[in-house]
Amino acid sequence: MPHAYPRKLRIGELLQHELAELIRREVKDPRVQHVTVTEVDVSPDLAHAKVLVSVLGAEGPQAEVVQALNHAAGFLRHALGQRVRLRAIPELRFSYDESLDRSARLEALIARANAPAPGAGKSK
Repeated sequence: MPHAYPRKLRIGELLQHELAELIRREVKDPRVQHVTVTEVDVSPDLAHAKVLVSVLGAEGPQAEVVQALNHAAGFLRHALGQRVRLRAIPELRFSYDESLDRSARLEALIARANAPAPGAGKSK
């Protein structure tokens, strides 16, 4: 019988919390500022982890931030090994989380669709 809360999800949430702290406190790269770890998707064999990040208030430097985080992945993996008790720490791959951008665009479209049309409601 499968567990109600699989180990893969628990480890993903643990890594998300620890990575957020490590990025905030330990990464000294100036390109890595205002970064939020939005999700960590761990492979079924726990060997790889895809880390989705968003950048607060930044329109252009997402690629630079992801590149800097991927460059620091070895350091972060080593630091995770010191903080988390796991048999093996997954290999980290960072990607930009586009879901926040998509949701902002959808909200803008919905707001525009719900806004009254200019000249609507005027009677002669």
